[in-house]
Amino acid sequence: MTREQNDRIDLAVITSLVTENAKVLDIGCNDGTLLKMLENQKSVDGRGIELSQKGVNNCVALGLSVIQGNADHDLVYYPDKSFDFVIISQTIQATRNTKTVLEELLRIGKYCIVSAPNFGHWQMRAQLLVQGRMPVTKSLPYSWYDTPNIHFCTFADLKDLCHEVNAEIKSVHVLSDKGRDITKIAPKPLWNLLAQQSVLLLESKN
Repeated sequence: MTREQNDRIDLAVITSLVTENAKVLDIGCNDGTLLKMLENQKSVDGRGIELSQKGVNNCVALGLSVIQGNADHDLVYYPDKSFDFVIISQTIQATRNTKTVLEELLRIGKYCIVSAPNFGHWQMRAQLLVQGRMPVTKSLPYSWYDTPNIHFCTFADLKDLCHEVNAEIKSVHVLSDKGRDITKIAPKPLWNLLAQQSVLLLESKN
């Protein structure tokens, strides 16, 4: 997914959830946009894992502490509760072993922040219904054959997974296509229909 700040309406929400001076691990940090925001605004001690060498190079150029790694394989090397916050933003749907990855994130961090696109958004449903083809939208601009997304989950699916891995959902933010947090203005039954993206703050019950 693109990490350009203008295209990432979840970044400000994620930043608001992180406490000052926290120790943070960003999974799939790409060009370092989020980590840099957290350093500038919250003075965090930030670390990152990024799959692409280009992304790692961009992060290092910004002075960020980022290593090349794969969330599906490399999280096992981190000790329990070694970070205050572990963040996976717009990346969890691109992991192969998503349930295992989420379990590892909850193990590594005191808190875990997950942001993900909602494939149940009404625009995607309408495109599929009317056109009969996999939807392409501003937030999900890829064709079916070149998308980095492996798993197509809805907001409801993501919540179900959180319960399955015994995670307590501490807060939920569902974001419209205009970047507006509609959590407090839209009824819960409509969140899965209206949310273009969601941001969840999680804590392990284990």
